[in-house]
Amino acid sequence: MKIERVDLRTVGMPLVTPFQTSFGTQKDRLALLVTVYSDGLQGWGECTAGEDPFYSSETTKTAWYVLEEYLIPALFNGRISAEPENFYRESGFVRGHSMARAALEAALWDLKARRENIPLHRLFGGAKDKLPTGISIGIQPSVEELLEQIEKNKGHGYKRIKIKIKPGWDVDVVEAIRVKYPDLPLMVDANCAYSLEQADYLAQLDEFNLMMIEQPFANDDFLDHAELQRRLRTPICLDESIKGVSALRTAVSLKACRVLNIKQGRVGGPSQAIECNNISRDAGIPAWAGGMLETGIGRALNIHLATLDNFVLPGDISASSRYWEEDIIDPPVELNPDGSITVPKGPGIGYLPRVNRIEAVTQKLQTLPG
Repeated sequence: MKIERVDLRTVGMPLVTPFQTSFGTQKDRLALLVTVYSDGLQGWGECTAGEDPFYSSETTKTAWYVLEEYLIPALFNGRISAEPENFYRESGFVRGHSMARAALEAALWDLKARRENIPLHRLFGGAKDKLPTGISIGIQPSVEELLEQIEKNKGHGYKRIKIKIKPGWDVDVVEAIRVKYPDLPLMVDANCAYSLEQADYLAQLDEFNLMMIEQPFANDDFLDHAELQRRLRTPICLDESIKGVSALRTAVSLKACRVLNIKQGRVGGPSQAIECNNISRDAGIPAWAGGMLETGIGRALNIHLATLDNFVLPGDISASSRYWEEDIIDPPVELNPDGSITVPKGPGIGYLPRVNRIEAVTQKLQTLPG
């Protein structure tokens, strides 16, 4: 499979509503898209890095630089083959930069599935037809507004609600939710906002029958997460800490979590996400697909990965309309009446990129010829 050219572009997408976490508020998304061309076909990938180095050290600018200067030239000169199964290993001469590497690998997977005229999840080994879905709600101006958001989205059929927490917006907020919704499948996400010194305080969350507490401590605090998990009945879920397969093995060995959030961009691409699925399955740790405010391109990839056998919990794969007034794929990702998402059966990611819409929101474009 010879790659003839690669397009890099950033697209600006305003969010329907601002999304606030413990490290800031986001009103729009600058997404980096990768398109690979071969024999009249296109494969699409999306980089999950943000504009700022808050969630991870990578940004859209660093990813663009690594793709333009190293990864794409290596694809053209033969140092990296166009076979996605080999991409992670062959791109290992680039130290780190998992999100940049994942974006190009994802495009190659999409291209391969389109060449074989099969849906992407069949290449991944996934077998589900429908997926239960969850939703992530950012920090709101007031508890009342948070409860309104929960009520609104609960009516769409989402199978679990995740709320963001931070010091000062945590125990009392969860208690208010439980008073109104005692049986709601609920989890909280701290995005590294706490430390082990606050373990006794976090233990108060055990009272509220949460599905999990996601990433309470810093991304390199495996020992502290393991200590907290020993103290809590509520399962700890790791997100930012799992930067790849090696990190997951460390977490499993230390018993630092009982649930796993798998984000293919964070772990280095689809092939590494598949390996994380297998490791967590063998360790008896249930997993789910995390989201990074992706456009429809990245969201479609998450849908196909979530068909793997150990993605057994509802993930952050909500409808396009949850985040975008107008998505860049056709059709947009939509919920079924029961709150599930049907896995597309078309070739590749199963959705068609809306080229006119993509061009309309493109802020920067570069074509790299082979």
